[in-house]
Amino acid sequence: MAEGIKIIANNKKAYFDYFILENYETGIELFGTEVKSVRMGHVSIKESWIRIERGEVFIMGMHINPYEKGNIFNKDPLRVRKLLMHKKEILKLDSKLNEKGLTIVPLKVYLKGSLVKVEIGLARGKKNYDKRETLAKKTQQREIEKAMKRSMR
Repeated sequence: MAEGIKIIANNKKAYFDYFILENYETGIELFGTEVKSVRMGHVSIKESWIRIERGEVFIMGMHINPYEKGNIFNKDPLRVRKLLMHKKEILKLDSKLNEKGLTIVPLKVYLKGSLVKVEIGLARGKKNYDKRETLAKKTQQREIEKAMKRSMR
């Protein structure tokens, strides 16, 4: 992992439900108390999704717990937040979304230096048989690792 990166929230469900085709790093527009809450790790992206409206990218359903010492400055934990991307990237993503079956999902929230970043992915939904195949591969890999540990003793 690169220097200065601390993962705050990871969306493992997205990797299980979707094939991730491309990854993008975006900034996120937050208020001061939200940044403090994110630094403490009080964020969840499990139920969130991403939408492009009027040439801007928004993350919906991202939950940031209110900062305990924030009192009147705290914002709504589920408010819509703007993601910061270059206009060319947004246009490229928007044109790819017109393809059938593609969507954008948040993959992780992390600190890069002093900045809060969100990694998003262009994704295609998996069918049930794809999910079963993924589970079978994980199980097989786990068994191989167990066998390797036993043979090392």
